[in-house]
Amino acid sequence: MLSSINLPLLCPSLPKHGYCSSRTRTCSIVRKKRARTMVFASNEGNSEVGVQVGEQLYLGLDFGTSGARFALIDKGGTIHAQGKREYPLYKMLSMQYEFSKQVAYIKEASYRKRKETMDWVRSWKQTLFLLLEDVPFHLRQIIASISIDGTSATTMIIDSTTGEPLWRPFLYNESCSDALPVVKSIAPENHTVCSGSSTLCKLVSWWNSVDSNKESAALLHQADWLLWLLHGNLGVTDYNNALKVGYDPELDSYPPWLLSQPYSQLLPSVKAPGTPIGVLKEDIRTQYGFAKDCAVCTGTTDSIAAFLAARATKPGKAVTSLGSTLAIKLLSTSRVDDARYGVYSHRLDDKWLVGGASNTGGAVLRQIFTDEQLENLSEQINPMKTSPLDFYPLPTVGERFPMADPKMAPRLHPRPESDVEYLHGILESIARIEGKAYSLLKDLGATQVEEVFTAGGGAKNEKWTKIRERLLGLPVSRAIQTEAAYGAALLALKGAQQCAQ
Repeated sequence: MLSSINLPLLCPSLPKHGYCSSRTRTCSIVRKKRARTMVFASNEGNSEVGVQVGEQLYLGLDFGTSGARFALIDKGGTIHAQGKREYPLYKMLSMQYEFSKQVAYIKEASYRKRKETMDWVRSWKQTLFLLLEDVPFHLRQIIASISIDGTSATTMIIDSTTGEPLWRPFLYNESCSDALPVVKSIAPENHTVCSGSSTLCKLVSWWNSVDSNKESAALLHQADWLLWLLHGNLGVTDYNNALKVGYDPELDSYPPWLLSQPYSQLLPSVKAPGTPIGVLKEDIRTQYGFAKDCAVCTGTTDSIAAFLAARATKPGKAVTSLGSTLAIKLLSTSRVDDARYGVYSHRLDDKWLVGGASNTGGAVLRQIFTDEQLENLSEQINPMKTSPLDFYPLPTVGERFPMADPKMAPRLHPRPESDVEYLHGILESIARIEGKAYSLLKDLGATQVEEVFTAGGGAKNEKWTKIRERLLGLPVSRAIQTEAAYGAALLALKGAQQCAQ
């Protein structure tokens, strides 16, 4: 179980900054105010900046909706390096994938037109190896383990022998409503999979639309596939990512109603997050200079990784991740699952992480404002004043939580003349959606929220925090650690400890 990490890592008293402990070397760690990459300065020839002799480090990689990040920590939770990358933009050409010497053309004309033209597979793969290059070279040799988190329900259908994609990825927020009647006919009422954006709906939609490649096909999630690139063992996932394909975390197995389906042959084996799968592939290890015994561990979803990073350890504590989307996780003594509202529960030892993910969030803001505008306009907002504007900010049609409605249209008008007022109205509208989400969780039987920690890029906006605190009527603060990559690093540490036992 995730919380079986028997460490002070989930304790709020952990240090937040790097340190230097070598008696014979001196170093300093310079934090740039607006940069996410830690800059290391040292004496000439120093190869162990801020690291004790014999110490090991643990690498977490976060593949979010808008970009990817890494965090490198020691066993005490101190960050030794971190950085980020935006996804490179590659266009998909005629849905073409090249598998070694042969080319497979995937025809979607009989399926449905594909609005998304991004070659996400190529983009994610390149970003993974760019992040490995970004890890300071002198620290790579002492990295004991690696873990990765990815966006929930981002689904990949791959060749079970080669690992190459047989189909373009189904993204986290994509709805396959065509498969929903079939899924509802086999799953229990209001089950987590009974949502158009669930992994199972994506699998069924693909299964019913493709005539070939089924025998050699396998299902993986985004994080699983990226981890496979590192360890080379196909067909492994974690029970957080597997939840939306129908895995039962309480029984710790796939349920009979799912295993009886013909496409169950595509399902991966499931392990607890942070479980060692294998060691880093030799070609990658030698190319990038990692240790020979560097372990690669199962990952989790991005929102759960953010929750782990925030170290909200008591029932009633919650984490709102304000990234491209708005994701909520509440630590509860009761399990709650209700697909009507996009609510589901992940297991966390003897407790549950109850919540969901809305399509509202930072992606909407970036469609309208630049980062500089967001910063400047936010400074002019009076957070104690109620905005009269009533929006439902969505980047495109479709909502997942606190209501599952694939046809919900964005509502961002009327737009006032003042950009300050417009931004104020959008921020407050997103905060109202957050408030409705927490109220819904309580109504469905979850532990009542008592305090909210904030992760993601939106955690930096102090005016937004005050708006949310006013509307929620609860203490709202920025989490000690706000990056999901830090939570992934905690899972890497967990895996290394299992290897040592």
